[in-house]
Amino acid sequence: MSVFQNATFYTTVNELGDLPPPVGVEIAFAGRSNAGKSSAINTLANRNRLAFVSKTPGRTQHLNFFRLGNDRFLVDLPGYGYAKVPAEVRQHWERLLGTYLQTRQSLHGMVLIMDARHPLTPLDRQMLAWFAPTKKAVHVLLTKSDKLTRQQGQKVLKTVLGFLRESYPQCSVQLFSSTSREGVKEAAALLDAWFGSGIEPDSGMIREAGAPESGKGNAPEPPNARNKKPPVKGE
Repeated sequence: MSVFQNATFYTTVNELGDLPPPVGVEIAFAGRSNAGKSSAINTLANRNRLAFVSKTPGRTQHLNFFRLGNDRFLVDLPGYGYAKVPAEVRQHWERLLGTYLQTRQSLHGMVLIMDARHPLTPLDRQMLAWFAPTKKAVHVLLTKSDKLTRQQGQKVLKTVLGFLRESYPQCSVQLFSSTSREGVKEAAALLDAWFGSGIEPDSGMIREAGAPESGKGNAPEPPNARNKKPPVKGE
C-alpha cells in the first residue's frame, strides 16, 4: 500500500521559526496556481479534501505539512503566478519559500506540477532554474492530461522531456490526470521509492514514468541561478 494512503494533516507554517525539526524525509509539491496541485495530492492520497481545492487560484498561502508516517512528510507549497498581493507579503513568501527550498536538510526532492495544456511557462522554467543548484531530484507531473488526446499528450510529453534532458538531468516527467487517473500508480510508485530510501543527488532519471531508465546526471548550475528568487504569487 502506498505511503500516501496514511496521509494526515500535521501542521501549517508561515514563519521559518515554526518549521518542524528537520528529521526524516520531506517531499515538496510546487506548481503554478490552478495547475491542479491540490487535486494531484488528493488523488495520490485517495482523499477528497486532504489538500483544499479552491476555485480561487492562490488559496494555499502557507507551507502545509502532511504526515505519511515514520517521519515522512508531504509539504504543499504555495502556488505561484496568480494572486496579487502587497509587496511586503511577496517578500515574506520569497524568504519563507527560498530558505525552505534552498536550505532544508530533510527536503529530498520536489514534485513540480504543470498543466499539460500549458507546460513550461516562464514561472515553471524559473522554478526549475532556481531549484537546480540544490542537485535534488524533481519529478514533473503534467496534470489534466485527460483534456488532451493521446496524440497531443505524447507530443507534450516529448517536448517537456526534450527540454529537461537538455537542461535538468535530475528531472523525470510523466502525464497525470486526477480525473482519468492516468499515471497515478506510476507517480505513487516513484514517490514511494523516494520516501522509502531518500534521494541521492544524482538519482533523478529523465524518463516517462514506467519506461526504462535512460541515464543519470547532475544538472549544471544555470548562470546566476543562486541569485534567482523562487517564483511566488503575483509574479
